[in-house]
Amino acid sequence: MKRSVESSPSLSPTVWRPGSRVARLRASHSYRIVIVLILVTFVFTSAAPDESWAKSVLVLLQCATLIAALWTTGLGRDKRAIIGLLVIGPVVAVVQLLVGGTTLVGIVGILNLTLVAVTMVVIALGVIDQRQVNRQSVTGAVCIYLLIGIAFMFVYSAAAVLGSGPFFAQGTDGTPSLQLYFSYVTLATLGYGDYTPADTFGHTMAVSEALLGQLYLVTVVAVLVGNLSHQRAQRP
Repeated sequence: MKRSVESSPSLSPTVWRPGSRVARLRASHSYRIVIVLILVTFVFTSAAPDESWAKSVLVLLQCATLIAALWTTGLGRDKRAIIGLLVIGPVVAVVQLLVGGTTLVGIVGILNLTLVAVTMVVIALGVIDQRQVNRQSVTGAVCIYLLIGIAFMFVYSAAAVLGSGPFFAQGTDGTPSLQLYFSYVTLATLGYGDYTPADTFGHTMAVSEALLGQLYLVTVVAVLVGNLSHQRAQRP
């Protein structure tokens, strides 16, 4: 019994674990790079043509955004996740560019959605780690709000490609630029009505995005900004 205990490997105290808040805070950085990459994704999607190479660039942008979020929050100290993204991103982008096809486009859209969802979780963990309202936590919350619009854009894109009919009631699936426009118009509950989903799934997703966007603004962002303003007012 004594020999088995002595021979059992022990965890080194220097091993970093994702659950270590102190280690994450020591490695945390500003969200400037993350928000810049999100804005680059927005501008690129709005301006780029509906071509295979543009969809490949979107994959690379989502991988880059996730890597920046991992680095910002300190979760990127485990280099295996970043190396995996650096490998997976270019491989998927090249396959998308060379193979194409409706099914592959839909799969890539789901992959992009997964990358955005993981990025939001990573940023949320970084905001929670702060345990106080500061400029970094507010910027992280804004990043999540912007990513919600991009995430639903990929939902609409995958539904348009994999669905049996046109996604919009106007008789078109729409380009990525149009899907991005529809996503943010829905997120902001502007309700222009120029484009509307054609089926039940599209209706459900649009309502879910509108509710999520409004609830997020009036709870998370409003509370963070309000507390930050209150803290500044109390300073001598």
